[in-house]
This record gives sequence, structure tokens and C-alpha cells, in this order.
Amino acid sequence: MQKQGRRGPQPIHELIRSFLREGGLGTQGPNERVFRAWNEAVGEAAKANARPVRFRSGELSVEVGSSSLLYELRSFTGEDYRRLANEKLGKETIRKIAFRLRT
Repeated sequence: MQKQGRRGPQPIHELIRSFLREGGLGTQGPNERVFRAWNEAVGEAAKANARPVRFRSGELSVEVGSSSLLYELRSFTGEDYRRLANEKLGKETIRKIAFRLRT
């Protein structure tokens, strides 16, 4: 499976992630509610560029598509999105967010 517009070899983890996402399996499991709350909090425009990838022990890991968005989330809007996602969850589930640049 190859992403449109990309040529050449792909990292296997990207291929698997893409396959699962296209099949609707990318957010299954115990983290589904947390991922959904995050996506609702950031809205349609940002959710493709700030994708939750892991939730463990109160920490949500989010991959970000650009360095400018990474800076914005770390410095300004990330905490607001965390609070909004927790409101959607009905409790303080997400205690911390770790943002990292998608590679």
C-alpha cells in the first residue's frame, strides 16, 4: 500500500498504520474514547495534522504534521485542547500531552 504522491520505499510502520486507518481500525481498543475526544476538541481542520497515536498512564502522544503547528500546540493551544478533550470525556483523563513531529 503506497500513499499517493510518495514514491519509493515506505517504512513498514507507516504502511501498517495507513492500512489500519483506511480499514477503520486505527483507533480501536481502550484508547478509542480518548482519541475521539481529542479529534473533536481540535476540530476538522487540525485533526489530520495533529493525530493521537498513543495514550498511556494519563499521557496522550500526538504526532504533528508541521514544525509550525508543533510550536503552536506546545506554546499556545495544546493545553486548551487538552481541557476541551477532558470536558468531552467527562473527567480529567488526559493529564499531559506529548507532541512530536511526524517523521
